[in-house]
Amino acid sequence: MLPVKICVAAVMACAASMAIAQQNAWTIGPFIHPESGNPVVSPKPASTFDDPVTHAPVHWEALHTFNPAAVVRNGKVYVLYRAEDDSGTMQIGMHTSRLGLAESSDGIHFTRSATPVFYPANDAQKDREWPGGVEDPRIVESEDGTYVLTYTQWNRKTYSVGIATSRDLLHWTKYGPAFAEAEHGKYADLKYKSAGMVTTLKNGRLIAAKIHGKYWMYWGEGAVHLATSTDLVHWTPVEDAHGQPIELLRPRSEHFDSTFPETGPPPVLTKAGIVVLYNGKNAVDGGDPALGPNAYAAGEALFAANDPAHLLHQTDAPALKPELPYERTGQYAAGTTFAEGLVYFHDQWLLYYGCADSLVAVVTARSNK
Repeated sequence: MLPVKICVAAVMACAASMAIAQQNAWTIGPFIHPESGNPVVSPKPASTFDDPVTHAPVHWEALHTFNPAAVVRNGKVYVLYRAEDDSGTMQIGMHTSRLGLAESSDGIHFTRSATPVFYPANDAQKDREWPGGVEDPRIVESEDGTYVLTYTQWNRKTYSVGIATSRDLLHWTKYGPAFAEAEHGKYADLKYKSAGMVTTLKNGRLIAAKIHGKYWMYWGEGAVHLATSTDLVHWTPVEDAHGQPIELLRPRSEHFDSTFPETGPPPVLTKAGIVVLYNGKNAVDGGDPALGPNAYAAGEALFAANDPAHLLHQTDAPALKPELPYERTGQYAAGTTFAEGLVYFHDQWLLYYGCADSLVAVVTARSNK
């Protein structure tokens, strides 16, 4: 009888493994670190920039370079990364942030612009962006080739998701907060960040996708919400029956997102549905015991292709977590793999992320398209 029991157990184990594999067949990962090249962007203390607000030179990427957006353009990967200068006090969020631009032919080795391409200036958004700066970008390409940027406007008092557009990644037009005109100003004073517009893969590039004639955007930290737009610039939160923004992802005890989930890079509309890569903060108590308290890791969730509010699946374990020294050591001492930039390049996925609020790194995944 013993051989029969072993056989039955083996069959059951095999069936369970197949079920798990089938359940997670929708994910973009698994992600792996390239053999060399990481971190792909690090601080350059010698870089200087003549700041238009202070009219003085600043070391604009002296302390930290992290939390990147990414897009494919003309056969190259371009990364917009958050760079912090050496002004202010030595606390997270108390330096001025600007966005630098780096380009790569292989997605790993980058050439960087000498000066930032997006920054606080004496413009209509100065009161929202100075002195904290512009932070944590996500980027999508529209059908006509326009690049649309979401980013955090931070004046050290309040914050919101700002929208900007560009045709070349160098020259930008700012439009202010994403929800400024929504519901007759209802959300004018809302504090919100982390917004990724839904994309779909077309001719090797991720392009902003329409579902039921609208663009869709997942946004928020603490809980992940949803918004819609007809032009990629002006957005309206999707509300519940009580007139509040609907909550699609919430904290889960004993998981990597036990403190809260936070929207990651622009989601991808696939045959299986809308894949949302998101960042989770681990709780001090009652979190994932495999992660340290307050550590950030990235997970994945799947929403219905024809109903962006309908959650179908969610990974229990993180797809990316702080393990390597440069992911666990830096400005954010608890460790961070904060995913914000996703591209499809040379027949594979490249995911760019911030390491401990200090560096930019990349992981890769085989195509499942």
